[in-house]
Amino acid sequence: MVVNGAQAYKEALTRVPLDRAAAGTTGGAVRELGAGGGLFDEEGGEHRGSRRAVAEGLGAAGVERLRPVWRAVLDRRLAPLAAGQEVDLVPLAREMAGATVCALLGVVAPPEAVAEAAGVAAAAAVRAELPGPRKPFAGRRAAEAAARLASLLGPEGAGGVPAVLAVAGVNTTVAAVPRAAAWCAEAGWWAYAEAARTRAALVSELLRATAPSPVLPRVAAGDAELGGCPVRRGDRLVLVARHAVLAHRLPPDVRDPAPPAVAQLVFGAGSHACPGARLARAQLDDVLAALAPYRPAVVRARVDRRAALPGWRTLVVRSGR
Repeated sequence: MVVNGAQAYKEALTRVPLDRAAAGTTGGAVRELGAGGGLFDEEGGEHRGSRRAVAEGLGAAGVERLRPVWRAVLDRRLAPLAAGQEVDLVPLAREMAGATVCALLGVVAPPEAVAEAAGVAAAAAVRAELPGPRKPFAGRRAAEAAARLASLLGPEGAGGVPAVLAVAGVNTTVAAVPRAAAWCAEAGWWAYAEAARTRAALVSELLRATAPSPVLPRVAAGDAELGGCPVRRGDRLVLVARHAVLAHRLPPDVRDPAPPAVAQLVFGAGSHACPGARLARAQLDDVLAALAPYRPAVVRARVDRRAALPGWRTLVVRSGR
């Protein structure tokens, strides 16, 4: 069943019983990484315990503690723009995400190596879960990628919630940040990004329009009804997040943004909504604020066809000042 509407999408995530470890779902991909018990595939008390464990690090105070980490990366990586040089925003986003994850988890490891391993692990797990004939060695490649990530995270960070936070945090950031910046450059919205009074709306609208995780695959664990349609146990649900937030019909509009209740659906709904929503908004806010004075324009771009989420492999910008 394909689920498009905002109300049906929300109900699918909050009212339909879901098999969170089924093959071909996000939880199934988590299991493929060997990171069982990692937020996406948990239920009940186990899930509530995991949410409490990450709440402090991803709450308001936690985000403010992490902010100097990614701001330092931004200051260093964007400095060449002032000298008229080019900057690739993809490695910037990768290092920023890796550094943030390492600081969040208390891991001492090269941020770019952690980010690279998290990207490879996610892509391998997704490919292993794709429908149709399983490609030879897909499972082994996913396991090897997960082992590489675990070796970087160390004994305190490997497996379970830490590994999932690393994979989710890195891949969504690397997908969202360059795409949002490219949209700003194409639309000429740097004035909106520079002004604090409009930047929050711009961030919300860009996250809604880019929908870093555009589709959520799920499997029903019991009978239910969704949008007037019967759902049977074992049915596959394809929840199209970008349709639920109207990204396919409404381009981002700072002057008339989508209602917060709709925009927030890009992060899911209910007890399994993304715990990193506040962090994602804060990071994109700082990225756009740092880029805005340069009025950058995109000079080269190449799509990443191997990534777990839609994004750029290269997005090179130059100051338009």
